[in-house]
Amino acid sequence: MTIVPKTMAAVQLTGHGDLDKLVYRADVAVPHPAAGEVLIKVSACGMNNTDVWVRQGAYGSEDDPAAVSTWRRQKNTLTFPRIQGTDAVGHIVAVGDGVEEARLGERVMVDFSIYNRDDDSLADIDYMGHGRDGGYAEFMTLPAENAHVIATDLSDIELATFCCAYLTGERMLERARLAAGERVFVTGASGGVGSAIIQLARARGAIPIALTAPGKEQALIDIGAEAVVIRGGDLVADVHKACLGQPIDVVADLVGGSIFNDLLKILKPEGRYTTAGAIAGPVVQIDLRTMYLKQLELHGSSQGSRADFRRLVSYIEAKKIRPLVAGVYPLSEFHRAQRDFMAKNFVGKLVVRPDPRRTVS
Repeated sequence: MTIVPKTMAAVQLTGHGDLDKLVYRADVAVPHPAAGEVLIKVSACGMNNTDVWVRQGAYGSEDDPAAVSTWRRQKNTLTFPRIQGTDAVGHIVAVGDGVEEARLGERVMVDFSIYNRDDDSLADIDYMGHGRDGGYAEFMTLPAENAHVIATDLSDIELATFCCAYLTGERMLERARLAAGERVFVTGASGGVGSAIIQLARARGAIPIALTAPGKEQALIDIGAEAVVIRGGDLVADVHKACLGQPIDVVADLVGGSIFNDLLKILKPEGRYTTAGAIAGPVVQIDLRTMYLKQLELHGSSQGSRADFRRLVSYIEAKKIRPLVAGVYPLSEFHRAQRDFMAKNFVGKLVVRPDPRRTVS
């Protein structure tokens, strides 16, 4: 039986701004599980772009793209200090009223979504690490229904690479109705979501084509990319060459910025564009004639539904997707971890884990 201490180490986001707004503390009160909740001892937590954008307040507003704003523009639920971290894995060490004590000791992967409704609509969704505290800590509470036992022999660190990136990618492909035999062009392919989409596309029997920086080609081929296009060239011509003239059915875009119009150009008539990110620039130019004359569909996507999460779990348990651990950092070195994350010199996911507790002899 795990003895739960009164205080814990955690990284708290204290406001919008630079890395100095992330404060590592060892005296944060351990939360208590409310009715219907569990307390988990966190063993690993994956890193994501959303953490950075929320810290920076980089989501803008519909009236002012440069406005300091958080992830939920219309109904902000972010308060400070906030413990971020979505991709938590750990063991249940306490339960609230209404939760069976038989769950104590279970190793669980956290479904980080706060659905706020009973159906699969994402219109009112929030997430742990934003609307409530997340996993950049030694302990976290969450609704018992969001703590999932996964039938896998993967390590805690490996399991912590999946949830946010792969759930986001699966939702994008589901909304775009990517089918077996179709070609999907993936931008930002070396990142967490991009590398997830490559594997998720293969799990559907589709054919992923990747866009990335030089030096990452083989890593993307190894995880399932059919071909790799190096960014910075003539995108339309390079994609045509990489696909041997075959059409692109779906674009899964995580980049945005100056290549947006070219991404619409490479789509076949009645093709589908889906986006869940804009790391190269959120404000883009579009030739509406390209969109309507080619009968294109444009989808915005974020997070995923309960059904998407169930499919993700099935892929993990069937070993149709695999973890891509690019680095592991102690929680106390979170600034270094986030700097390395922002530098993007890796393929896959970075993971943080709590420092070992010191014992007194």
